[in-house]
Amino acid sequence: MLQSNASVNVSHPAPGDWFMAAHLPPSSQKIEVKGFVSPNCVYTFHPDMLVVRAVEVSILEPDVPLPQTLRSHPSYLKIFIPEYTQELRLELQGCVTNGSLGCPVRLTVGSATLPRNFQKVLTCISLTWSCHLLLPSPPWERWLQVTAKSLAGPHVLVAFRAVAALTACRPWTMNLQHLLQSSPNRSCNASAALLPPGAGSWVPGRSRGAGGGAFCLTSYPVIREDTDVLSVRFWPADRGSVLVRSGTPSVMRLYLHTGTDSGGSLSISLQANQTAVTNSTRVAVCVNAASPFLSFNESLNCTTAFFQGVRLSLSAASRKADLVVPYPETDNWYLSLQLVCPESPEECEQASVLVETALYLVPCLNDCGRYGQCLLLRRHSYLYAGCSCKAGWRGWSCTDNSTAQTVAQQRVATLLLTLSNLVFLAPIAVSVHRALLVEASVYAYTMFFSTFYHACDQPGEAVLCILGYDTLQFCDFLGSGVSIWVTILCMARLKAAQKHVLFLLGTLIFAMSLQLDRRGAWNTLGPCLFAFVVMVTMWVYRCGHRRHCYPTSWQRWAFYLLPGISMAAVAVAIYTSMMTSDNYYYTHSIWHMLLAGSAAFLLPPREEHTKPWACSQKLTCHYQICRNHREELYTVT
Repeated sequence: MLQSNASVNVSHPAPGDWFMAAHLPPSSQKIEVKGFVSPNCVYTFHPDMLVVRAVEVSILEPDVPLPQTLRSHPSYLKIFIPEYTQELRLELQGCVTNGSLGCPVRLTVGSATLPRNFQKVLTCISLTWSCHLLLPSPPWERWLQVTAKSLAGPHVLVAFRAVAALTACRPWTMNLQHLLQSSPNRSCNASAALLPPGAGSWVPGRSRGAGGGAFCLTSYPVIREDTDVLSVRFWPADRGSVLVRSGTPSVMRLYLHTGTDSGGSLSISLQANQTAVTNSTRVAVCVNAASPFLSFNESLNCTTAFFQGVRLSLSAASRKADLVVPYPETDNWYLSLQLVCPESPEECEQASVLVETALYLVPCLNDCGRYGQCLLLRRHSYLYAGCSCKAGWRGWSCTDNSTAQTVAQQRVATLLLTLSNLVFLAPIAVSVHRALLVEASVYAYTMFFSTFYHACDQPGEAVLCILGYDTLQFCDFLGSGVSIWVTILCMARLKAAQKHVLFLLGTLIFAMSLQLDRRGAWNTLGPCLFAFVVMVTMWVYRCGHRRHCYPTSWQRWAFYLLPGISMAAVAVAIYTSMMTSDNYYYTHSIWHMLLAGSAAFLLPPREEHTKPWACSQKLTCHYQICRNHREELYTVT
């Protein structure tokens, strides 16, 4: 047993759900028969988590200086960021090192995340310049961690005051009355007049009235509708559309539940009004987590304090924009939109654009398309979805065709796997000619269901399913196993009653074993080995009884048994060791032909007193005379 340990140390991790996943490298393309080869290595994954908590954490209140003293151990602070906070300013004041001026302090703000770390670091060396840190749009409604560490050594005392100042944003919330007044039946100018005229900010702690000051954002209420597992639709209250202006950004909040919404894909689709967007105007869009991007008038990089958002744009040339976020983190996601006019800002003062939104949380994007299947998976109470692609397609929604099969290749593969079963017409004809009607029925059953199973098992467009996939697969596997079973028992030349009893018992055993494990090698190999032992026993018995080798004719050995055994041996070798995902269409087709050809060669000759094509005589009254081979009695049927 090979054991290996690995550890990951994350200092000051971000609060919320953390996920750990383990996977093996891609397996070989070889198709192995289950239970026939040596068992693969089994890997066991045992994750352990050790949490060390900071006991002494000071609370940093806005605009209240908090004295701190550093020596050998760092100091831990935290500050709560309320909703609609536009900016956070952290400043160190009155910094003293062993009684003299100086500020060898390093501030680390925020929590650690993987794979990228968005923590902000502020290093203060002296007080000749202001030691402060500005964080635009910090995460709303959560505690923000601040770690202060001395850079002066373990025996040097550093004292300072930490001051936090919050600049809050005054929102304009679109309530039901506003939305009714700004309905699409009204003109854009009338609806725009109901929105706040400009942007502004106010600082908490300062006295101001509820109605004083300008607004810095327009908040649109969003209705969450859970339609199915990992399927959510977000409805802006104004019938799915948002009015966008230049003065203030229009913001929508999309809330994703913890542990239940992170396993899908967040789909955002935006479309601007055809007549509202001109050549000199465009709608800037930012998608961020934890807090919205509000500084459209300063830059369009969609960067908040600890998150790099996704930037979209709607213009006269491109009126539609789409974004898909696979496996989004469970948090508040914000969609910010604002009208910008980089060439002529005066055109945006009275302009407004109506943007239609389609906001969804879906298990799989576009239901994995034509070449994929959406699967819902559960691992330790965590539910997530993923696309299982086929025909060589790849990607989040099976849209990457870099390794995909062409339609011509798919049709050729389907024709090879289906038409190769027509070789079973040879053993069917031989069986009927030699009065082996039960064997002929089994071969016909195998040919029919193998043809339509492989027609249904194709990954691309050339697919035809006359029954359910599971039913066709069961019938194909059953027919293949029973075909080998009846061929070997027929070669044993048992008495009719004994042969038919074994035929029936073998079919029942095959059906039971395939229900237990359809792809297990010994489910087919075990009964076939038993039939082979029965055949060898009967041949040895006849050799001893007749004092002569059985079969007695060298022509039988040279022209029938040896070719049939060779074809069967090659078929087994191909089935067990030569099939891969790339050559499956060719090798499995050859397997069909070799299996059917070996059956045609290995079937024993007809009885000496049996005429070809089963019936020995016909009466004028259309009754048939069938003869009992042992008792020589005639029965009218």
